[in-house]
Amino acid sequence: MLGKIGLEEHFAIEETLGPSMGFASARVGFKEKLLDLLEIRLDLMDKYGMDMMILSLNSPAIQAIYNKQEAIDVAKKANDIMANAFAQKPNRFRGFAALPMQDPDAAIEELHRAVDELGCVGVLVNGFSQIDDKDNIVYLDDPRYRPFWAELEKSGKPFYLHPRKMHPKNAGLIDGHPWLDGATWGFTVETATHALRLLSCGIFDEYPDLKILIGHLGETLPFLVGRIDNRMNIVRKAGFGPPAQKPFYEYMAKNVWLTTSGQFQTAPLLATMMEFGSDKIMFATDWPFEEVQEACEWFDACPISELDRQKIGRDNAIKFFGLDL
Repeated sequence: MLGKIGLEEHFAIEETLGPSMGFASARVGFKEKLLDLLEIRLDLMDKYGMDMMILSLNSPAIQAIYNKQEAIDVAKKANDIMANAFAQKPNRFRGFAALPMQDPDAAIEELHRAVDELGCVGVLVNGFSQIDDKDNIVYLDDPRYRPFWAELEKSGKPFYLHPRKMHPKNAGLIDGHPWLDGATWGFTVETATHALRLLSCGIFDEYPDLKILIGHLGETLPFLVGRIDNRMNIVRKAGFGPPAQKPFYEYMAKNVWLTTSGQFQTAPLLATMMEFGSDKIMFATDWPFEEVQEACEWFDACPISELDRQKIGRDNAIKFFGLDL
């Protein structure tokens, strides 16, 4: 398929590069790919039928900078560098803003600057933030973020909840099994749990027009949300249910969109389409942590209707982001 639009396409700046370099041993030229904005990736896009990438900063990046002022400064620098790329190639790139969630007021300010001045189409946050100290981790359901969610809803822009590695104090589950960390399994546990915290805490009742994106076909949630709701009914009846007023499935159906990043297998895609429909899914590669070639060749050949392929590969993104293409 020609004209694909990818939603989870990463870059780094020197200040955020370090934590991602653990992937370098398995990727030839990984550092160069991650730092590149206008050369390597454009060649790949042209070769494999991608019209556009929506860029985002690597993980954990800003969320791991526990000095608040440094987090603010690096987020602004990264957003400026990214915006320069899509200013040069507006028909090939857009961007998700990085935000310094260590300071909710600063995050709101950068949200507005990134959207109104730089032209970002949304924001992407890499899970929990470390604030003031490396061991002080704060998730996005924390009450301090309610004003941020209010402003995000007013902006109409989507929020991409992206993975990061589990904090050591939460990683005992895989202690002694380092091969399960990161994208193998740890990302899924961390991000799916974070998403469930958001579904639980009531923000979708307070801010019903929020739009949340989750990659990797929803980090298993499309396959588990029915069971989760079934058990949640029991705990609600027992009197210790969550603040959320509705079944989690309803929030996912209304407020959550999913991408194919790093999930290049047909059976999970078909299952997700059966559960939430092709209108709720968008194409993504997760480059350079995954390969553009693998993502595109799988998607172009997977046995779905051409109508669904066009929706997932391009049309849904144009509609979702209001792209003028």
